[in-house]
Amino acid sequence: MPKIKTHSGAKKRFKLSKNGKVIRAHANKRHILNKKTTKRKRGLRKNVVADATNVNQVKRLLPYQ
Repeated sequence: MPKIKTHSGAKKRFKLSKNGKVIRAHANKRHILNKKTTKRKRGLRKNVVADATNVNQVKRLLPYQ
């Protein structure tokens, strides 16, 4: 069997934790930041665990992580 290629877009956006959880960044932190409060922007800096409905698909895109 040939090796499976890692999805280039997925490897830039997701990473797997030691326990196999999918880690992602928050959206809405790129532009139009004036109207967003400092508290909201500070919260968007943190990484979060991806929703369970998306985990299987992301893990399929990242076969060797």
